[in-house]
Amino acid sequence: MSEENKESEKIAEVPKDNLSPNENQKVAEVPKIDNTNPNENQKTESPKIDNTNPNENQTITIKKSTYANMLKAVVVTIAIAAFLGGYLTGSMDSSGSITSEEIKAALAEVEARQPSPQPAQQTAQPTGPQIFQVSLDDDPMKGDPDAPVTIIEFSDFQCPFCSRFYQQTLPQLEEIYIDTGKVKFVYRDMPLDSLHPNARPTHIAAECADEQGGFWDYHDLLFENQGQWQRLSSSELSSTLVEYASDLRLDTASFESCLSSQEIADEVNKDTLDARKNGATGTPTFFIGNEKDGFEKLVGAQPFSAFQLTIDNLLK
Repeated sequence: MSEENKESEKIAEVPKDNLSPNENQKVAEVPKIDNTNPNENQKTESPKIDNTNPNENQTITIKKSTYANMLKAVVVTIAIAAFLGGYLTGSMDSSGSITSEEIKAALAEVEARQPSPQPAQQTAQPTGPQIFQVSLDDDPMKGDPDAPVTIIEFSDFQCPFCSRFYQQTLPQLEEIYIDTGKVKFVYRDMPLDSLHPNARPTHIAAECADEQGGFWDYHDLLFENQGQWQRLSSSELSSTLVEYASDLRLDTASFESCLSSQEIADEVNKDTLDARKNGATGTPTFFIGNEKDGFEKLVGAQPFSAFQLTIDNLLK
């Protein structure tokens, strides 16, 4: 299996309207295999013989409503019998008949003793999207710190879907929401080590660039050159990451020292743990909202329209 196929299986599925013409994905439908040997003798099922003795006792089920009506009839019969008995013993009144009021009273007593029907319990329906409480931590941010809406991206620099978001959707978000002060954008680390062996070193390098105030430029370089570094050997990757720092005029000596920092490695691990804690299983995963009211989750390289719908609802 190729690496591209592995990525497609593990990472959140991307809507078809966001794929470029060269990125069509196929889902193979597995046909059912008929293992029946046509040469094997077919067995004919013999008709079942009903040996039930019609004289045996059988259980009869009666509905509650039918039972109630039968009970009413019994009560009326008893009332009539009681009346006749009273007549024979001389206790009957002079009218010689049961009054309709007496029958109604007897029926009312029977109905009063019947249990009242209980209303069916209704399952509570969800009223909206699930809300998460996600920390911004002290991770890199672009936009107005006081913007009413925050987008937190958990991303992997080697993830092709994260690269697609960077190229196609982020520029529109910046133009319409981030640069206008409506949204601030926070980037958090989530390298998928099992899929992308070169991802973690790039996240550490980007954190080291952030130590010198160069995170977003380094972030852009990594995505724009993803095809160049994603299959490099470990030693070649380290040299390339230092070259990127040099291209951005960062202090390369300080940068190289930072690459082996345990504190930086712990920062990357902390981001990944926070992502998992909030149900992120693939990249990119976004949380949109604010720290006061919580965040809605959006998974995958969604088109701009998906972000627009969520953001505009929050800005109302």
